[in-house]
Amino acid sequence: MNTPCLLNRRNFLVRSTLGLGALAFGQLLGGIAEAGTGRGLLLPHFKPRAKRGIFLFQSGGPSQLELLDYKPELKAHFNQDLPDSVRMGQRITGMVSGQARLPVAPSKFGFQQCGQSGRWMSELTPHLQTIADDICVINSMHTEAINHDPAITFIQTGSQQPGRPCIGSWVDYGLGSESQNLPSFVVLISVPSSGTADQGLLSRLWGSGFLPSRYQGVKLGSGSEPVLFLKDPPGLRRADRRQWLDTLASLNEKQSQESHDPEISTRIAQYEMAYRMQSSMPELMDLSGEPDSTYKLYGDTARQPGTYAANCLLARRLVERGVRFVQLYHRGWDHHGGLPERIQVLSKDVDQASAGLVADLKQRGLLDDTLVIWGGEFGRTVYSQGALTKDNYGRDHHGRAFSIWMAGGGVKPGLTYGKTDDFCFNIVENPVHIHDLQATLLYCLGFDHERLTYRFQGRQYRLTDVYGNVVKDIIA
Repeated sequence: MNTPCLLNRRNFLVRSTLGLGALAFGQLLGGIAEAGTGRGLLLPHFKPRAKRGIFLFQSGGPSQLELLDYKPELKAHFNQDLPDSVRMGQRITGMVSGQARLPVAPSKFGFQQCGQSGRWMSELTPHLQTIADDICVINSMHTEAINHDPAITFIQTGSQQPGRPCIGSWVDYGLGSESQNLPSFVVLISVPSSGTADQGLLSRLWGSGFLPSRYQGVKLGSGSEPVLFLKDPPGLRRADRRQWLDTLASLNEKQSQESHDPEISTRIAQYEMAYRMQSSMPELMDLSGEPDSTYKLYGDTARQPGTYAANCLLARRLVERGVRFVQLYHRGWDHHGGLPERIQVLSKDVDQASAGLVADLKQRGLLDDTLVIWGGEFGRTVYSQGALTKDNYGRDHHGRAFSIWMAGGGVKPGLTYGKTDDFCFNIVENPVHIHDLQATLLYCLGFDHERLTYRFQGRQYRLTDVYGNVVKDIIA
């Protein structure tokens, strides 16, 4: 016979994930906090720069050489072997280890200086050029992961091994929900216009890991039913649904009192959220009220559900309705061959919509307290994978130095941070590790990454594992 676990004071504090002070604060907030379900607002450790975040994740590894890290000196080294003094015996992937040479491939595309900051911007991103002074570019990102799955898992969860909570789940756990009618953490997956998705995306990337399952991301689809099974079955009236949920909740509550299983509370809360989303979701997904000026910002493809532009517009609509974290995935960046042609297609997919999202948030007064991040799991090599010509080449994975950009949410606009060597192979100034980026993201949201923890299997876990530093040089 199984004996129910007794809920003593220590277990209560751990399982509630809130603490008595936050529970009391949640009660004071009335309709905003749902302390009884564990979704109340936690008190940040200090005054936050941002209230919410949007991660525009470019899955596959976009090439920093073509997009963000200008290296004009490379033209003089076209088709020359990467110097041993630069590589220094560092490992390379099995996809190029059999090549007789590692020939240097300068970018085919030009750059120009933009904005008051004079930042060098790629010709592939003409719309991003218009917001050059609104973004912060980091050219010194680095990771230990060399292949896609561990690299994506690492930047999303802080560990190369699966099983940890993702960034969005940690944000949801720390901040709770501002909305009664929408999930706190939402996931959007766009369809590349090329039709080539390259790398798969596993649901564990937006999973809650060992956190209670209430903190996992809710993936929205692009079809007529963005959330599956949300609609009532034929013949079930709204009043019948309410009565059914009340009866089910009373049964679940009775079971919860006996077993003290926190997942039962999650189940009750998710049923209630689904009930409220039946009215909030159609309004959210209905873009008919958006003016033509909106589509001039994001591009006409924003009218097509499932595109990157449509999801960027949806991300704005989500955060202005109280969603804490939006994780947007765009695939197709794994350019081992035919990079010049393929990167033009992907850049056209994301350039206008990404710039439009930042501009839209800014004109609505939301950018100051919304942190936007754009980037992938790693970058690409300076040497060519496969045959090299001036007009065609490929690039392998490169985790030792790559680029991302950020906007809003307390980061310094117009700043270019970090520097790589002349071959864009090694970092020579201000390196930023994956854990440093994660620590900085949490800092902008008001949390000390060393104190935002969850006890699991006898250990206090955190997003940044056991190290990471806030990059305070980029904080406004």
